[in-house]
Amino acid sequence: MIRVLAIDDEPLALQQLAAYIRKMSFFELCGECMSALEAREIMEHEVIDAIFCDINMPDLTGMDFVRQLVAPPLIVFTTAYAEYAIDGYRVNAIDYLLKPFGLQEFQRAAIKVRDMYNLQHANRPEDNTTSAIPTQPSSADDTIFIKTDSRTVRISISDIRYVEAMSEYLKLHLDSQPRPLITYLSMKKMEEFLPDHFMRIHRSYIINLDKVQEVNKNRVIMGPDEYLPIGDNYREAFNSFLNGRILTK
Repeated sequence: MIRVLAIDDEPLALQQLAAYIRKMSFFELCGECMSALEAREIMEHEVIDAIFCDINMPDLTGMDFVRQLVAPPLIVFTTAYAEYAIDGYRVNAIDYLLKPFGLQEFQRAAIKVRDMYNLQHANRPEDNTTSAIPTQPSSADDTIFIKTDSRTVRISISDIRYVEAMSEYLKLHLDSQPRPLITYLSMKKMEEFLPDHFMRIHRSYIINLDKVQEVNKNRVIMGPDEYLPIGDNYREAFNSFLNGRILTK
């Protein structure tokens, strides 16, 4: 099932959008949000695969909300203003629904989301999650074996910069490779496995504390263009780690 959020500040529009989502057998409606801020709160705690989001909303527009997401899910924008269509595609939206839209138009957009979701998950292994659990490192080194695609590769734990959740998969961002390794594994399993100098700072991120370059407000900077958010549920533990290492008079 594709986990979906509906976001619209107009109650009737939100009610209709939620009803359409429920009609799709491949969708699971995980929340009905009256604002982008409400949606952000849900996404701090739950994995969301796709969002249907109005653009014109108070406090934070749908467009600005999506731009702020570090790892955005699949996006379909809904709005009464056709001029926003080009901006929508600039942030890699899957589709754009012009209000008022009917079930048939919604269904076409939903199928696009489903097809893209299936494409992203096309390499899912047939075996269960436990088969992808990394092999424990030996006392002689800090290397582990990770299943990725049809290969099992050896990596050094110290080479891991951070781990990023991507639905049922994880991206392992390494110092030694320009592109992350993708493996079918849960965030919980990886968090349990990694040693103490790794910390979860967000529902979608585990970082190597030895690789942190800078902390700027509510973001951890791991490298050029790598700005990771600190989730509300993880901020206290991270600040405790940080405060214990800040030099003061």
